[in-house]
Amino acid sequence: MSAPTAQEAGGFPSAGLRTTPVLIACMLSAFLAMLDMQIVTTALPRIAGDLHGIGLFAWVTIAYVIASSVTTPIYGKLGDHFGRKATLLSALTLFLAGSALSGMAGSMEQLIAFRAVQGVGAGGIFVSVLAVIGELYTPREGAKYYGMLSMIFAGASLLGPAIGGVLTEVLSWHWVFLVNLSLGSAIVVLFARYLHLPHTVRESKLDYAGIATLSAGIVALTLLTSWGGVEYSWTSPQILGLGLGALLSLGLFVKAESTAAEPIVPLRLLKDSTLTLSVLATMICGVAFVGSVNFLALYIQVVTGAGPTTSGFALLPMMLGLVLSSVVTGKIIGRTGKYKIFTVLSMALGIVGALLLSTMDAGTPRTVAVLYMALFGLASGLSAQVFTQAAQNTAPRQDMGAVSGTVTFGRSFGTSIGISLFAAIFYSRLTDELSARVPAGALKGIDQDSLSSQQVLNSLAPPVRHAVEESYAAALSPVFLTTVPILVLGLVLALSLKNVKLRSGHHGGHDGERTGPADDRTTVGKSPGTA
Repeated sequence: MSAPTAQEAGGFPSAGLRTTPVLIACMLSAFLAMLDMQIVTTALPRIAGDLHGIGLFAWVTIAYVIASSVTTPIYGKLGDHFGRKATLLSALTLFLAGSALSGMAGSMEQLIAFRAVQGVGAGGIFVSVLAVIGELYTPREGAKYYGMLSMIFAGASLLGPAIGGVLTEVLSWHWVFLVNLSLGSAIVVLFARYLHLPHTVRESKLDYAGIATLSAGIVALTLLTSWGGVEYSWTSPQILGLGLGALLSLGLFVKAESTAAEPIVPLRLLKDSTLTLSVLATMICGVAFVGSVNFLALYIQVVTGAGPTTSGFALLPMMLGLVLSSVVTGKIIGRTGKYKIFTVLSMALGIVGALLLSTMDAGTPRTVAVLYMALFGLASGLSAQVFTQAAQNTAPRQDMGAVSGTVTFGRSFGTSIGISLFAAIFYSRLTDELSARVPAGALKGIDQDSLSSQQVLNSLAPPVRHAVEESYAAALSPVFLTTVPILVLGLVLALSLKNVKLRSGHHGGHDGERTGPADDRTTVGKSPGTA
């Protein structure tokens, strides 16, 4: 059965508009953007080894996350100015260009730069897809399509690591990025041919000062956590300068938001304690749950000796636990309206999972490691969408978009900080462990930044390889130990959250109006994979 036309759904009428191809393109776009976040995970160890850049491997993800986070609010405004179709096609074009360039990268520095281009495009894909569906359908008719987006994200989260592993091992890591080109080109054709929305220019103003100061603050904080104690000492002029720059930028951001006509983050919203606690808690989730996941593939491949394909399937139980707990939590919250207990359980179970992960060494059976990771994924899924729901529950209807964007940005910001912080901890410890465990001269002529490559590991004598594996395991342990106090802080925030029962209708709606959980467009479609 074909999807209803825009006019049948009560949306914008357009003669001859066929919504089924547009809807298919929207779902494929969301799948592509989400898949790209997950598919790279299992390829990173091979990439770092081949390009001799284990010290920079985290930046392959950081560059993508920062670029997509900063540009997301910009695309919403660009869509208002120039129309949804032009904005969406531009975002897809940038994403595909970044994918092609990433697939041809010859160094880690090039790959990081090209991933940033990808991120700039990805930042506009999801927000534009939501806007297109919002213009094609009424909220009630469109609710089921937002629900479909949730399933799309779940599928991408589950399949991403496995697909990345297979492509890396069967073809090469280059195809992790190049695979986007065929599907992406088909999506562009569908949108170009079938998407025809009325071009209604809306009065809106870009918060240039807010965008600039926030971007500067994010970059400064990310560099500070990445370089501190590794490239430079914590008391060096470079790190102190970055800290001062971050404080200055964020101070200017607050000032800009207090005077902007249409601020990125309306400061008045932070007067609501539920929103403030939700933003801080979701930032903690980004740091702890997402920031540490990149290092699990490194453990599976280097320490246990698994190939990219095997590591992809080894991560599958963790992603399955994340998706299942997210789905079950959503259903229970939809029936009861109560959510606080799940935030508390998420943080508490996360602490247990992080402690277990920190005990893994070169002698830990792979099945045991997979069970620990599955528990960690289960903990992550328990709060995957809850903090967004909690914040939306107390927000005025006209602020739903701003509230959702603020909470989502908090998670992305936490993710970039977490990845850079954990990478600094890992790489600093790895250097010391290799010096202490590997016999002197055993790695002569071998670039230590290429040790994550299976080809290099296989060339080592068994005792030397075992010493390298032990060094990687010992360097990864403090990453997960550092996660514990961060999650303890998250537990305190979760316990401080008000247990406000979810309302059944919009603020300002008509008396007796009932709106199910799926009818809140800004809630549905948040990816469990971004937990």
